[in-house]
Amino acid sequence: MTASADTTQTGRVRVAVQKFGSFLSGMVMPVIPALIAWGIITAIVVNIQEFYGAWTPADALSEAIGPMIHYMLPLLIAVQGGMMIYQMRGAVVGAVATFGTIVGSDWLLGDEGQIHMFIGAMIMGPLSAWLMKKLDALWEGKIKAGFEMLVNMFSAGILAFIMAVVGFFLLAPPINWLMEVLGSAVRFLVDNSLLPLTSIIIEPAKVFFLNNAINHGVLTPLGANEASGEAGKSILFLLEANPGPGLGLLLAFSIFGVGAAKATAPGAAIIHFLGGIHEVYFPYVLMKPALLVAVIAGGATGVTTNMLLDVGLRAPAAPGSIIAILLQVATDSVVGVILSVILSTAVTFAVASVILLSSRKRDLEGEDKFGAAVSKTAAAKGKSSSHLSNLAAGAAAVPATAAQKISTVYFACDAGMGSSAMGASVLRKKFAAAGIDDVTVTNKAIAALPGDADLVITQKTLTDRARAQEPEAIHVSVDNFMNAPEYDDVVELVRSAGEEGGSASTVTEAPADVVTQPEAAPQTATAVQTKNQILTLNQIRIHSEAATQEQALQEAASILENAGAVTGEYLQAMRDREATVSTFMGNGLAIPHGTNEAKAAVKASALSVVRYDGGVDWSGDQATFVIGIAGVGDEHLEILSRIATLFADEAEVAKLNNAATEHELLQMLSAVNEG
Repeated sequence: MTASADTTQTGRVRVAVQKFGSFLSGMVMPVIPALIAWGIITAIVVNIQEFYGAWTPADALSEAIGPMIHYMLPLLIAVQGGMMIYQMRGAVVGAVATFGTIVGSDWLLGDEGQIHMFIGAMIMGPLSAWLMKKLDALWEGKIKAGFEMLVNMFSAGILAFIMAVVGFFLLAPPINWLMEVLGSAVRFLVDNSLLPLTSIIIEPAKVFFLNNAINHGVLTPLGANEASGEAGKSILFLLEANPGPGLGLLLAFSIFGVGAAKATAPGAAIIHFLGGIHEVYFPYVLMKPALLVAVIAGGATGVTTNMLLDVGLRAPAAPGSIIAILLQVATDSVVGVILSVILSTAVTFAVASVILLSSRKRDLEGEDKFGAAVSKTAAAKGKSSSHLSNLAAGAAAVPATAAQKISTVYFACDAGMGSSAMGASVLRKKFAAAGIDDVTVTNKAIAALPGDADLVITQKTLTDRARAQEPEAIHVSVDNFMNAPEYDDVVELVRSAGEEGGSASTVTEAPADVVTQPEAAPQTATAVQTKNQILTLNQIRIHSEAATQEQALQEAASILENAGAVTGEYLQAMRDREATVSTFMGNGLAIPHGTNEAKAAVKASALSVVRYDGGVDWSGDQATFVIGIAGVGDEHLEILSRIATLFADEAEVAKLNNAATEHELLQMLSAVNEG
């Protein structure tokens, strides 16, 4: 196997672990507030009983502690896991199956204690929902009218019963065994003073966003079991959450760093330490991998301090802010936890300072690699992050000058049909307004970049892939496709390069390279009619309430399917696209569309337009308009260009937001149907 193949295989494993960890995080993170509530109730009861002795209200409230951790929290995780796979139908079946697993575990253990079924919930919730989804697909469209509810109710009830039995007899025994093995391993590490060695795994895993599988798959379940016992706390909640190593690293950069890294480090330190957003320090490690030694040393110091002083938290601290940690710290652990944060900060600072000082001369003479490190971090995360974007904004996103004249510009995205088409349209308009000559602007799929680009613009999470395709080009990363501030910098860059090279012609719009495009068909009357019907009144909706991203995707796919543009498989293709890269464009607009592999699910070109006045949380960004796209050939690209022109103008967006009816929206968007 070649080195290239090894690298590819390693990347696949990393992405697989990331996806698994992200899925676990998606199940556990929404339930963290309930864990915090449980920790608060536990703390109140324990403190009252410790300082005031027996008190009837506190004794009565203590009855809630056991059922919350043993039943409520695992069931909430199961519900969330089921919702992620198959909405409420999957959530209900997953909860029943998990309850069977909990009771099965208790039946096996008898009077020997309890194991809280967090891991069981993470398995049974999504598994049961997935089975429910597959069963429903078997008889979809085959049930006689009037019997749909009967079949739906009884099929879910029967499957829930079967999965509860499976959980009781088949899943509970191995999970009991697994939890006992993991618990014994932790006890062995603690008894032999080896727990600090976990920092060798956890700290590098954090930098590459691989920690969720460890944290939510192992540490949270084990920590919850330990905290529910006599100790009332767990050191395991502190293994990953300690903000000391990140703070020490950022303080070192604030004093001994150079360039953009030094300029952005103080602000990042505040966000990291008080806000608990650890990912902001990851780029600083990636730009100088030797700094892994510093964060590992600091992490191990914190763990050692916590272990020697026998301290811990009552519940997970999420996010890993010093504020969240102090709110969850056990009463007898306040001083010890604060000391562990201070010492881990100091050790990381000391080691990082030595590393930075030893290479300071080379760093001052060489290029500033911080911007590339931010892009690498965003790519490692696998989705957009406003916090990383803010760091990138603090670095030089666009070079001030170009070595040669810029005449070929590609706006690239994963498929080359959605975000890149709209971004290219906005950029052409800016070039034209600036009077820039002899520049060709083309939207392409990253995989189709031909290698002749002078300038390539991509989403931040895709820049590394584009750079591999176009190593000689200037690369610019953007987040907001409608009015990215980097566009103005690009205009100035191209203008200055043009003045040096000299030219006199017009901006050229090259044919788009759409990887989902079949062989071109003759432009018949039928094709023209299809184009004219790309957006109708039936494909426009206005909702006063908010919606989840999943609900918005389902509605967009449903509208397109009802319009005869796509088959039922297109919804999953939309989900797959979002899992790869967000389709949020900026200015409140998201344009969900399918992946390259979904071209068979597209039957005709069409748009769906839905305005959610309550907003949609679109992978961390706030969308108001969700415009679903189905495109055959390239006939939808001109429409995307018109939409981009509309949404790039904030005054036009305000008018669209103020439209009272769907008919008004159609009139404002009528340009998209004009040939």
